Amino acid sequence: MQAPFEQRRNLAFVFPGQGSQFVGMGKNLAELSAAAREVFAHADEILQFPLTRLCFEGPADELRDTVNAQPAILTMSVACLAALREQLGDAAQRVQPRLVAGHSLGEYSALVAAGVLDFSTALQLVRERGRLMKETGDRTPGGMAAVIGLDANLLEDVCRRATEKGVVCPANYNSPSQTVISGELAALSTAIELAVASGAQRVIRLAVSIASHSPVMQKASEQFTEVINRFRLHDAVIPIVSDISARVLVSAEEIRAELSRQLYSSVRWTDTVREMLAADITTYVEIGPGDVLSTLIKRIDRRAQTYSINDASSVLTAAEILAS
Repeated sequence: MQAPFEQRRNLAFVFPGQGSQFVGMGKNLAELSAAAREVFAHADEILQFPLTRLCFEGPADELRDTVNAQPAILTMSVACLAALREQLGDAAQRVQPRLVAGHSLGEYSALVAAGVLDFSTALQLVRERGRLMKETGDRTPGGMAAVIGLDANLLEDVCRRATEKGVVCPANYNSPSQTVISGELAALSTAIELAVASGAQRVIRLAVSIASHSPVMQKASEQFTEVINRFRLHDAVIPIVSDISARVLVSAEEIRAELSRQLYSSVRWTDTVREMLAADITTYVEIGPGDVLSTLIKRIDRRAQTYSINDASSVLTAAEILAS
C-alpha cells in the first residue's frame, strides 16, 4: 500500500515535452539502473524499433523527427522515474508527490506516473500522436516561435491581427515573460514582425515544421480521439494538473477529453504552475531530458525549489535529498 500523499504535501513531479530530447540521453542512466534499462528495452520491444540506440547514439535529425522524438522523450522520462524509485527503495513510498503535471507531450509521462496509463499504452499513444502531427505538418507546413518580453495580452492581439495571412495563435504560455506562438508560415512570419514592432525583447524561431497547439491540428486531434478511445484509461492515483485547463483531474473520462483537445489547445503552463503553487506545492522535481521546466517554474515563482532528474548523477543526488 502506498504511503498517504499527505506525507509529501509540498511535492510535485513535472515532466518535459518535445524539444527537450538530445543525443546520448539515458545512456549513463541505463548503465546505473536496471530499472531504467528495462524501460528502454520494453520500448524497443513495443515499437519494434531500436529506440534505445537512437536515444543513445542518434543521429540528431532522426531523433528530432516528431514521430521519434515523442516516444523517445516519454521513454527517457519514464526511465528516469523508474531509476529514481529504484534508488529510493523503500523510501519511495514516502516521497510520493501530491500532484503531477507535464508540458504538452510531457503530460503522457505524468499520466504514467499518476497510474492513468501503463507505459505500453502511453508509448503507443505518443507514437500515433507524433505520426498524426507529422502528417498534418506535411500537408500544412507551419512553425513556432518563442516571444520573449511581450505581455501575453498584447501578443494575443498581435496574433489576431496576423490571422489575415492565415492561422496563428499563442501555443504555449510558458512564463509571464515567454509565450510561444504557432501557426501557418505566412501568418507566423507576420506575427513575428508585429511582435517585434510591439516591443518584444526577442523572438526565436523554433526548429520545428509543425504548428502544434493551434487550429492547424484540429483534424489530427479528431483522428487521435479515435485512437484514444480504443484504449483504457484509469482514474488517477495521483491527481494530475491539466496543462491546457490548469484544472486538477482524477477522473479517467475527464482526462481522456482533455487529451483529445490538447493537440489544438494552448498549453497554459504558467496557470498550471500557479495552480500547484496555490495548492502549497513548494518543491518541483522535473523528471526527463533537460531542465527547461525547472527554469520556467523559477521564472513563475522564484521561491519554488526545483530539481532536475535527467542522468545518473542527478538521480543519485535527488534520491538522497528526497529521502532525507
